[in-house]
Amino acid sequence: MGRLAVALFLSLWIIPISILVNRIVPDPYMDEIFHIPQAQQYCKGNFRTWDPMITTPPGLYYLSLPYIASMLPGMRLVRRALAFSDACSTAVLRSTNYVLAVTCSIIVYEILNQLKPALGERKTTVCAIVLALYPLHWFFSFLYYTDVASLTAVLAMYLMCLKKSNRFSALLGAVAVLIRQTNIVWVVFTACVGIINVTTANRRKVIQDHNNISEKESQPLKNKHDDKALNLRRRKSDKTLDDTKQCDSTKVSIHGLDFIDEVQFILLTSWHLKWEILVSFSPFLLVLLAFLAFIRWNGSIVLGAKEAHTASLHFPQMLYFSLVSAFQVAPLLLSPNRVAELVYSIRNNLLFNAIKMLLVLIFSLMAVHFFSIAHPYLLADNRHYTFYLWRKVISANWLMKYLLVPLYTFAWFCILNNLRKTQTQLWILAYFLATATVLIPAPLIEFRYYTIPFYIFMLHTHQSDYRSWILIGIGYAVINVFTMFMFLYRPFSWDHEPGTQRFIW
Repeated sequence: MGRLAVALFLSLWIIPISILVNRIVPDPYMDEIFHIPQAQQYCKGNFRTWDPMITTPPGLYYLSLPYIASMLPGMRLVRRALAFSDACSTAVLRSTNYVLAVTCSIIVYEILNQLKPALGERKTTVCAIVLALYPLHWFFSFLYYTDVASLTAVLAMYLMCLKKSNRFSALLGAVAVLIRQTNIVWVVFTACVGIINVTTANRRKVIQDHNNISEKESQPLKNKHDDKALNLRRRKSDKTLDDTKQCDSTKVSIHGLDFIDEVQFILLTSWHLKWEILVSFSPFLLVLLAFLAFIRWNGSIVLGAKEAHTASLHFPQMLYFSLVSAFQVAPLLLSPNRVAELVYSIRNNLLFNAIKMLLVLIFSLMAVHFFSIAHPYLLADNRHYTFYLWRKVISANWLMKYLLVPLYTFAWFCILNNLRKTQTQLWILAYFLATATVLIPAPLIEFRYYTIPFYIFMLHTHQSDYRSWILIGIGYAVINVFTMFMFLYRPFSWDHEPGTQRFIW
C-alpha cells in the first residue's frame, strides 16, 4: 500500500507540471540541446553518431529506447507518431525521467523498509515523498538530464545489495556507470557496505551460537556422544568469538580505539570469510575492472569536452556540500533535541573535541585559501543560481569565504553526529571517502552533483523526529514552487546570444 501511495502522490504533481513545462518550454534547453539530439540519433538507429560535447556515457539514451518502444503502439493509435523516430520528441524523451522519478521514490521506500523496518508504513511513505521533493532531484525530473536516471540506478543497486542479491546489484551498478561514469565510486561504496554487513552479521551469528551453546551446557547431557559434540562446537565457537571479542565497539576512547577495533574486526572476519566474500562480491570487481579498462582506452574519465572538465583538487566542494545539505535538512539537524545531544557529545570529551574542531577548521581554511576554484562556466553563466551565490555571497569580499568556514565545519559535525546514531564508524568513513572521491575532482560547482551523497545520507539518518520531516517537506515545496516559477515565468535575454534564457539550478 505504501508503494502505491508514493506513486500516486508523485503523479499528482508530475503530470500537471510536466504538461506545463512542455507547453512553455517545448524546445530543448541548456544541456538538453546535447542530450535530446543524441537520443534522437539513437532512435533512428545511428548508434555510431556521437556529439563530442557530451561528457557522460549513453546510458540514459539506452533506457529511453525500450520506454519509447512501449509507448509507440498507443501513440500510433492516437496518430501522434507512426514511426519509432517520430516518437522521440522532446516531450516524450523528458517523460522518461517522469517514470524514473516515480520508480526512484518507490526504491527509496523499499530501502527505508530494509534499513528501518520499525519506522512503520505511514512514516516510511512520508519520508519517501519528502525525499521525492528534494529540490535538485525534483527540478530535473522535468528535463532530459542524466541526474534522475543516475540516482535511480545507484539506489536500485544499493537496494539489491541490502537484499543480498549481489549479482543483480552489480548489474545495476554497471547500468549506473553507463549513465554517469562517476557512479563507479558508488559501486565500490556499495560493495564495501555489503562486506561490512556480511562481517557484522557473521559476528552476531557467532555470538548467538556461543550463547546457545552456553545455555545447552547448563542442561544435563544425555550421552557421551552429545558431550563430545557439544565440546567440539564450543571450542570452535570460543575460537571465533575470541577473534572478534577484542573488536567490540562498546568501549569509549578519545584515542580512536573504537575505530581501530572496528577495522581489526572487519579484517579478521573478512579473512575468515575470504572465499565467501570473494565469490559473493566478485561481480562488483568485474564492473570495476571493466571501468578501469574503459579509462585506459578513453584516456580520461570524461567522454567529451575534456578541456572544460579536467579533474582538479577542489577540496572546498566538500565544504559546500556540507552546508547545502545541512541547510536542506535544517529542521532535522537543528531540532532542540539534536542540538542538545551535539552539545553534550562535545562537552563529554571537551579537550579532544576542541582539538579536533581546531584541526578541522585549520584544514578547511587551507582548503578554501589554496584550492578554491572559480570555473569559467561559473563566472560567465548567470542562468545558474550558483552564479549568484558565488558573486553575492562567497565572493562578496575577500574575507567572506573565510567567515563561512565555521559554518561548513559545523554542518559536517551535525551530519556526522547524526550518522553516528545509526552507522558504524567504518561505514561513515566509507561514505565520507566516497563523497570526497566524487566531489573533489569536479572543478565546477554544481549542486546537482550533491544529489546522490545527499540521498545516501538521508536514507541512513536518524529519523525519530517525525515533525521535522513535515517541515522539511514544506520547505522543499516552497523552494520548488519558487525555482519552477522562475524557470517558466521569468525568462530573460542575452545581448551576445539570441534566444530565451531561463533560471536553472
